[in-house]
This record gives sequence, structure tokens and C-alpha cells, in this order.
Amino acid sequence: MTALSSENCSSQYQLHPTNQLLDSNCLLVLIILGKILLNVLTLGMRRKNTYQNFMEYFCISLAFIDLLLLVTISIIFYFKDFVFLGIRFTKYHICLFTQIVSFTYGFLHYPVFLIACIDYYLNFSKTNLPFKCQKLFYFFTVVLIWISVFAYVLGDAAIYQNLKAQNVYSYHCPFYISIQSYWLSFSMVMILLMAFIASWSEVITLVQAIRITSYMNETVLYFPFSSHSSYTVTSKKALLPKFIVCFLGTWLPFVLLQIIILLFKVEIPAYIEMNIPWLYFVNSFLIATACWLNCHKLHLRDTALPVDPFVNWKCCFIPLAIHNLEQMEKPISIIIC
Repeated sequence: MTALSSENCSSQYQLHPTNQLLDSNCLLVLIILGKILLNVLTLGMRRKNTYQNFMEYFCISLAFIDLLLLVTISIIFYFKDFVFLGIRFTKYHICLFTQIVSFTYGFLHYPVFLIACIDYYLNFSKTNLPFKCQKLFYFFTVVLIWISVFAYVLGDAAIYQNLKAQNVYSYHCPFYISIQSYWLSFSMVMILLMAFIASWSEVITLVQAIRITSYMNETVLYFPFSSHSSYTVTSKKALLPKFIVCFLGTWLPFVLLQIIILLFKVEIPAYIEMNIPWLYFVNSFLIATACWLNCHKLHLRDTALPVDPFVNWKCCFIPLAIHNLEQMEKPISIIIC
């Protein structure tokens, strides 16, 4: 377990511990409020025509847990000391509840990543359940994950001792730093780096030749090629640079942020680090990976492929001789993933 250090208190802090704790609690409320606003903004910006999948359900559940935490600690912060259902709540429960949520969020990265991988694998293998059954399956899967991780956090002896050590006279509130998110971020950044190195010349060529247009009321990136080239592109080598361009076209600032965090070893509390933009970043990475590994199945009419809420994975491959895409009834070939 790794927690933020609570040593080296200033003399002014030691002289006014109660006021300092109140200020910390107020700051905590504001941080979680800011996170919820970010969640709402992200959910509002996503595409509305995306099909239901596990990651969508989990993002909504995360937004709900964040809102529940904010309401709980706001009530405690306002009343400061009260009894509810025979249980006495004080300002120190603000720290306790946030620590429990922080531990829970910190242990969720691997399970969510793994289940999302399985979900996309089943999608490509065409083993999907009927729509209503699929919605119920996702719902109960998300509920089961939350209950399992909460039970693990509350039942783990090491975590219990860590929480118990922060007694009511402790004026600092350390939070868990997730090692899972660190290695997950490190792995994705390294894979992106290796993919870029392997096809950097093709990526640069594509960026120079890329065109942006509108097709069926959607923004589409298309990459011109010579008229004697094949219209059906199913080669992994050919698709890799196009996927890199599409992915970085949306998530480049987030990738740079992850690199900065990794290089400077920035410690971010787990209750902040597990957020909806991060989950959609992971989701886009998984969709790109799944599409690349299953490039032989990318057929517009035969396969219903996952639609990313943020990255437009429509790559149109048209001959150089055609200069006005909007005058065409449809592009010669579209790969959707």
C-alpha cells in the first residue's frame, strides 16, 4: 500500500489543527465536485449513437458513485456532528469514506480492463446476447464488480489496519495511490510508442496527405491512395499507421499527460485518477487494438463493430483522381471499427 505522506507538519498547522482539517475537508469537497463536473462534461460530449457495452455501463456507475460520495461528505461537512440510524457521524468520516472509495477505485483498473477486453472479444466473435439480455448482463456485471471490490477493501486486514491507523486525532488524510493505474498507463504508452516507431514514416506520410470531410453528417478522415491500389485494405501493416493517426488525433493531449505523469512519477490519489476521461481513453485504446487484431473481419455490411464515443474510426480510402468526396454517393471503401 502506498499513501501520501502526512509528515513534516508546519507549526502553524499544529497550532490550528481543527481549522486546518475543516479547510482540508472543504478542499476535498471541491475536488470531488470538480471531478463530477468533468464526468458530466465528458458524458455530454460523447456520441449518442454508440451501442451499449460494458465500458459505457461502468462509466455511468462511476459517475453515480462519485455523486453519492459528494452528497455523503457534503452532508457530513455541513452538519459536522450528527447521529443517523444510531451511528454518529463527524467530520473525520469525510476522510474515512473518501479513503475507502480511494482504495476501491485503486483496485478496479485491472478488472475493468480485463472485462472490457473480453467484451470486445465476444463482440468480434459474434457471440452477443439478445439486446435486452445483454443490457441486464452488463448491469449485473458492473454491480458484481463494485460489490466484490468493496467487499475486498472492507475485508482486507492490511487495508483495515491502514484505515485504523488514521485515528480521529490525525489531522492529515492520506489517500491510496494505485499501482494498477501506473502499470496500465505505462503499458499503453509503451505499446503506442513501439507502434509509432514501427510505422513512423507511414504515419508522417498519412498526416501530410490526410483530408477531413463530412459524410452522412459525420466528420470523416480519409487517406488518398493511387488508383491502382486495392480498395479492400485488411493488412495489419497497412492499418496500423491509420489507427495511430485516428487515435492520436483525439487523445494526443491525454497521451502527453500520461507521459508527463510517468516521467515525473506524479502521485495522484486513486479517487481522482479513476475518472471517466481515463476510462474512455482506455476504451479507445482497446477498440483500436481489437480492430487491428481482427482486421480480416472489418467489413462494413457483415460485421457490427463497436463505435467509439470519441474517436471516429471511419477511414475512407479513395483514389487520388476523386477530388470532391461530397459529390459521391458513398466512398469506395469504408472501414469502421
